Amino acid sequence: MIGDKLRINRTGLVVLDLAATYVALFLAYYLRFNVEVFPITKGIPPFAPYLALFPIITLIWPVVFYFRGLLQGRPQRSRVEEAFSVIIAVAVATLVLNAGLAFYRDFTYSRLVLGIFALLDVAFVVTGRVVFWSVMARVWASSRHRRRALVAGAGELGRMVAEKLAQHRELGLDVVGFLDDDPGRANAQFEGLLVLGTTDQLGAVVQQHGVDQLYVALPIGAQHKTVRLLKLAEPLLLAVRVVPDLLQYYALRAGVEDLDGIPVINLTQIPLAGWNTFIKRLVDLVLGSIALVVAAPLLAGIALVVWLEDRGPVFYRQLRMGLDGKPFRIVKFRTMIPDAEQETGPRFAVPNDPRTTRVGLWLRRFSLDELPQLINVVQGAMSLVGPRPERPEFVARFRERYPEYMSRHRVRAGITGWAQVHDLRGQTSIRKRIAYDLYYIDNWSLALDFKIMWLTAMRFWRHRHAY
Repeated sequence: MIGDKLRINRTGLVVLDLAATYVALFLAYYLRFNVEVFPITKGIPPFAPYLALFPIITLIWPVVFYFRGLLQGRPQRSRVEEAFSVIIAVAVATLVLNAGLAFYRDFTYSRLVLGIFALLDVAFVVTGRVVFWSVMARVWASSRHRRRALVAGAGELGRMVAEKLAQHRELGLDVVGFLDDDPGRANAQFEGLLVLGTTDQLGAVVQQHGVDQLYVALPIGAQHKTVRLLKLAEPLLLAVRVVPDLLQYYALRAGVEDLDGIPVINLTQIPLAGWNTFIKRLVDLVLGSIALVVAAPLLAGIALVVWLEDRGPVFYRQLRMGLDGKPFRIVKFRTMIPDAEQETGPRFAVPNDPRTTRVGLWLRRFSLDELPQLINVVQGAMSLVGPRPERPEFVARFRERYPEYMSRHRVRAGITGWAQVHDLRGQTSIRKRIAYDLYYIDNWSLALDFKIMWLTAMRFWRHRHAY
């Protein structure tokens, strides 16, 4: 069912994006040669050569949009992210188009027309997608198109599946509740949904609640229950989806290497290696140095305010775990009273923490206490973007509970990261933060880094978990 809807959405997006692009090219030609914003010195060229670009655009644009993840059939996490992806995709597609036209000698295309075209294309595609998702959300939200789903497993994985289905109303699924064999969860409520019975009661629950689709989200050690559920679901004519509990293996991005003719599977291969490591470090060094110079007056002003409040130390240096599990001293503006952990020992900050100073509350609210970490970036201990570093005491605790946690240390820690721009910081789910950090590691690219930096700049004033 979801697959069918995704295919419909993808088709609609391709048609809509191409239509927006065609209109953008036509309007760019009109604005350049009919409105005459800029003087025309070489006469008005015919529109036919520009019309001939339509088949080329039809080939280039969907391919570029596909590789930018814009044709997944579901909206991205926010309109800002989707707009950012559209900007990059249109820029890349326009560069490809211009590169091809450079070899065409029979007609000289106006660079101004192509520039106006790119700007209009971004505006039209983004606007079209906003309207498209709004319309499709209403279509799939209508009772005629909706289906009822049941989640087998009320553990963390099952609750995550229910949460995602509730977030994506455009998929047309309503979760009626959970099945779970844990006696402690009988009639319990998670994510606003009840545990309706055990897995053996599948038939009765399906009949009572009119279930169309079953999501099996059981722990990795419950394969026998999964097999039994599949047998029970078959005569009920349910559409069954199995969600594997693979988060603990999420970091394993397999690649095949050749050892003198013997294939060897590399289970820890990540994009951020070799030449990419050098490029990322170069970007960190250049941008970090520029940011330090530009922010110097702000840093000086904050330092003065911190010192004036209680005449205590301006900076706070704390041991954190970095690349390859090696410790380093992170630099922050001090936001708490001196020797804040002398009596309590290491612990997380909490809302209205009595240890936080008045200036510290303000600095934490806007994440300005993190600015001195630009020094760590320039020194090479950190990166502008990466998983946030934790204290060794907390790392030792997390690694016992989440073995995959240590995979975060395969790259440099960052001032901001994929988890942070999704508001996963402070007292939020460690498991979710790990999932987002590992996604970043396994899908790293310079474009993703710049996207995260952009989202950080756009969202820094409204982090709900900054305290």
